[in-house]
Amino acid sequence: MRFEHPAQQIVFQEYVDAVSDAESRVERRTKQISDLLPSWSLAPVVEAVQAMRGVAFNVAVTVVAEVGDFQRFDNPRQLMAYLELTPSEYSSGATVRRGGITKAGSGLARRALIEGAWSYRMQARVSRKLHDRFEGLPKAVRDIAWKGQLRMCQRYRHLVAAGKAKVVVTTAIAREMVGFIWAIARAVTSPHEVGAPAHS
Repeated sequence: MRFEHPAQQIVFQEYVDAVSDAESRVERRTKQISDLLPSWSLAPVVEAVQAMRGVAFNVAVTVVAEVGDFQRFDNPRQLMAYLELTPSEYSSGATVRRGGITKAGSGLARRALIEGAWSYRMQARVSRKLHDRFEGLPKAVRDIAWKGQLRMCQRYRHLVAAGKAKVVVTTAIAREMVGFIWAIARAVTSPHEVGAPAHS
């Protein structure tokens, strides 16, 4: 782009350089994390949860690092509550009112999941990148991920059609993502506990 006034061109170029610098930093950090990953005990979980749509390398590392041992959660609802992706509740006698999420858990993991949830607005499919991430993963993991994608793409459309705000929809999808991520993590850390999550 070219601007008539030299000052505008200088400011524009500053912005372009700032974006380029930020992208370079992200690439460097991603490579550093990738180099360290094989020595991490949770590396198999990071690899497996990338079978999920919307959970590429950086999201996978972020969520797994924030959660740690998935075995300490007996069911996906416990993990959803840990990440504070469940609605707040106000009770008075027999009346129960549900509000927004409390946002008291890991903001980093929650933000990564909500960003990933946007991908479910598109029709269910296995992209080239997702296909490449499937390579070498157990069939049970691929099956859970595909089941999750079918369910969440359908649910996204249903919630939007019902008139829900997009921020509410993506939060609901992020909550469901946690259930399938839990199931995948348990599948690769405890082979005898393979299964799809119970839905909230």
